This record gives sequence, C-alpha cells and structure tokens, in this order.
Amino acid sequence: MTEDAEPAGERAARADAQDDEPESDATPGVPEDTGSEDADDVPEDVVSYDRFTKMDGAQYERVNEFLRDRTYITAREWAIARLCADFRTETGVEMTKIGENLPELVPFMTDTYTPQAVNQARAAFEDKVRTAGATFLYGAMSDFFTADELDDVMYEATEVAKFLLEVEGVDLAVEDELDAEERISSVMREVREASDELRHGEECPHCGGDLTTAD
Repeated sequence: MTEDAEPAGERAARADAQDDEPESDATPGVPEDTGSEDADDVPEDVVSYDRFTKMDGAQYERVNEFLRDRTYITAREWAIARLCADFRTETGVEMTKIGENLPELVPFMTDTYTPQAVNQARAAFEDKVRTAGATFLYGAMSDFFTADELDDVMYEATEVAKFLLEVEGVDLAVEDELDAEERISSVMREVREASDELRHGEECPHCGGDLTTAD
C-alpha cells in the first residue's frame, strides 16, 4: 500500500491527506465530458444501489459536521466503509468499482477515488473503530461510570448508531430496537461485573458483598 495514493479528481491531492476535508464539485461552470455511452457503462448493481437514497441533496460538509460531532469518523470514511461491506465478493472488496462509481453510489460524494484511496479510507475507518472501542471499554471497566451513567452512555451511542443505520435504509422495527437495547444493556452489566471482580477480587468495592455469589 503506498502512502501517496489519492482520490482522483480536481482535489485529489488534499482529500486523502485531510480526512475531514469536504469533497468539492468539478470545476464550476465547466461541464464534465460525459456522453450517453458512459451511462451504459455503469454496472447494474451500482444503478440499483439504494443505501443512501435518504441523503439525496445532502452536502458533504453537513454530513461530515454531523459525524464529527458524534463519532470519530468522517463522511467519506462512513460512506466507503459501508460500500466496502456491500460490495464484497468471495475474492475481496470491489474497490475499483467503488472508487470509479462513488458519486453514483453516494449522493454527497462528488469525486471518484482510486482503489488505493478507497482502501486507505476503509483502513482509517477500521483503525478509528478499534481505537474508539478500546477507549469505551476502558471507560466501562475502570469504574469511572456508575451503572446508570454507563447505561446513559450506551443509550446515546445506540441512538447515533440506529440513526446512521436508518439513513442507510435499514428498517428497524420497534420490537427489534428494544430487544437490541436490552441485550446491549445486559452485556454491559456483565462487563462491569467482570471488571469489578478483576480489579477487586471476590469482594464488591461498593457494598463489600461477594461478587462470586449468584443473585
């Protein structure tokens, strides 16, 4: 993987170096040289792709600002990570197809990307998820939060995640949402209990009770 691989287009040099820099449109007033034959070259699965239809008309800057306020990822990392998951085959991710058809696949992305740039954005997404996961888990295990405070953190995180899934076109039924929230809360309670036992042995640091005794 080369470090200087960059998105194609008029702002390729800066788009890959600055994760949070918005994509720009083509040169103002100069129409791109696209003929009717280009439309025929668009793969069928690209034409039928409808993950981001709710984002029609959205501007990159607004999407990026929303994500920056609530997550560690940028708009381009979110979009490309989603596409890499959806355009995965038995032999790997179709990075060339994603990069060449990025504006057709995601309304707020205006430039095409090289396969290297697609891979770099995907790698950046994965790195940030791992870093955020380690940060969250340490906070959950380090006794910084009470059980109620941890529930609040999980609720806020779940709401953001659900919103992004809904934007991607996932239909979340109320029953499924409640079930998912309960399972997440249950897991986090187990994490906190295991953390208490790990750090304090068999005695609860809050009440002095035996952590190994079943309720």
